[in-house]
Amino acid sequence: MKKCAILSMDCLDDFEAYDHLIEPHLEQLGWQADTISWRKQGVDWSAYESVIIRTPWDYQDEPEAFMQVLQEIEQSSAQLENSIDIVKWNIDKIYLKELEQNNVRLVPTIWRDRLKQSALTLDEVDTLFALVGSEQMVLKPRISANADNTFWLKKSDYQDKLTEMTQAFADRDFMVQPFVPAVTEEGEYSLFYFNGEYSHAILKTPKEEDFRVQEEHGGRLKTITPEAQLVERAEICMNAIRNVHEMPLYARLDLVRFENDFVLMEAELIEPSLYFNMDDDSPKRFAEAFVNKMESNG
Repeated sequence: MKKCAILSMDCLDDFEAYDHLIEPHLEQLGWQADTISWRKQGVDWSAYESVIIRTPWDYQDEPEAFMQVLQEIEQSSAQLENSIDIVKWNIDKIYLKELEQNNVRLVPTIWRDRLKQSALTLDEVDTLFALVGSEQMVLKPRISANADNTFWLKKSDYQDKLTEMTQAFADRDFMVQPFVPAVTEEGEYSLFYFNGEYSHAILKTPKEEDFRVQEEHGGRLKTITPEAQLVERAEICMNAIRNVHEMPLYARLDLVRFENDFVLMEAELIEPSLYFNMDDDSPKRFAEAFVNKMESNG
């Protein structure tokens, strides 16, 4: 039986993870899956034919150390999925600029470089509000996960968050976007692709008085059949990804309704939850996509 490693983190007790659902399907296809923390020392990665990045949901705390581990895997005989080139590109949300150049519509975004900024001041935040043209906006790091250090600001009462924001972005590049009301009014759509083929879709809605749609923050999930316009926008995004990189084993596209269209919030290509629990056939589809990719690259 062939062996693959599922790259995770030391402890997932505070998270909702569903990768165990793919293991029986992998086994039926002749693959044994071992879950290994990316922080574990002395792993012989060459003992595996492939390493699948899945739930290292603390990598943003030490992105350089995480990338070093991926480099070690890359230098072994194991095939990394998604590839290290995709990870390097996708780890910084500045990748969204390149997708926008390939006909992907985004929420209007201001990019801030920590090397060119001073500490946030009331005047500077007021300027950002003016630039985004909205009474509400969202600030988030360009390298982040789980909505860590993400701030939803209202022009009327953001002042008490200024110190916290200054500390959060003291050594981080960040991005600024107008708050999209549909996130709380309707929710965020996630469409899942395995080897470039559509698998399933869900709608994620936040709890009351929140904008974070992750389960860990109280978000609610619903399986959906996506409407044609939503699928069209997702397909444009997948084509754009294909234009700049090889097709990833997995992709999760997060979109929201904005100005009578759907716009991309993020293309998650590193460690997205693939919500195998929301579609009974999705674990099998993933396992088959993985084996097919391994065979085609073999």
